[in-house]
Amino acid sequence: MLRVATVNVNGIRAAYRKGMDAWLADRGCDVVALQEVRAPDDIVREITAESGLHVVHTEAADKGRAGVAILSRFEPKDVRVGNGDDYFDTSGRWIEADYVLDDGSALTVVSVYVHSGEAGSPRQDDKYRFMDAMSERMRELRAAGTHGLLMGDLNVGHTERDIRNWKGNLKKAGFLPEERAYFDRFLGELGWVDVHRQLSGDVDGPYTWWSMRGQAFDNDTGWRIDYHLATPELGALARQAWVDRAASWGERWSDHAPLVVDYDL
Repeated sequence: MLRVATVNVNGIRAAYRKGMDAWLADRGCDVVALQEVRAPDDIVREITAESGLHVVHTEAADKGRAGVAILSRFEPKDVRVGNGDDYFDTSGRWIEADYVLDDGSALTVVSVYVHSGEAGSPRQDDKYRFMDAMSERMRELRAAGTHGLLMGDLNVGHTERDIRNWKGNLKKAGFLPEERAYFDRFLGELGWVDVHRQLSGDVDGPYTWWSMRGQAFDNDTGWRIDYHLATPELGALARQAWVDRAASWGERWSDHAPLVVDYDL
């Protein structure tokens, strides 16, 4: 069984101070995708060294922003930064690595941090441009014929099941019709699988992000914006999913919770 997780750490240094290291040591993951790492490469490697996991990481040119990484039990055979649009090459939002698993099968893992966006602004234009390039890269990965797993904070709730207060967010970035249409394409025309939804069924959530303000966490007023998107052959091998939601607000080490999935590989 291959155990794979994704989590937006909201700053890896702060997350480690609050207990992320204990979660990583206890969870037994073979692969972990991280987003919003927000630290220089040497610091990321120093912080994670005790885990014994291989590290691939790309930081953003804007210091203290974005940054994505993949930690793995397997040594990567190849690593690529960027989704094909060189406008985003230094944005710290896309890294992919190729692995050969214990059974000899090939797996490409992508850690992605999509822009949060802001309706009607240049930030939203960048978000759409990023997802345009993301769509094309997903097409290429699917055509490669190997297992593909794209994970991360994609900053879009696909359906009404994915946001507790969806009616209040119909005109806000993260739930705009234009954003949700990209997910229709990812899961339709491009043929990828939303693994968490496939395993959880037609239920509210399970949510992966809650605001740090107010009572959002205590009331489970959340968003499901962290995803495992898998090529269909890999998606068919998914067996169980968990959201590692903290027991209480005070025990959180990020505003996101890890999404963990076991694959029969």
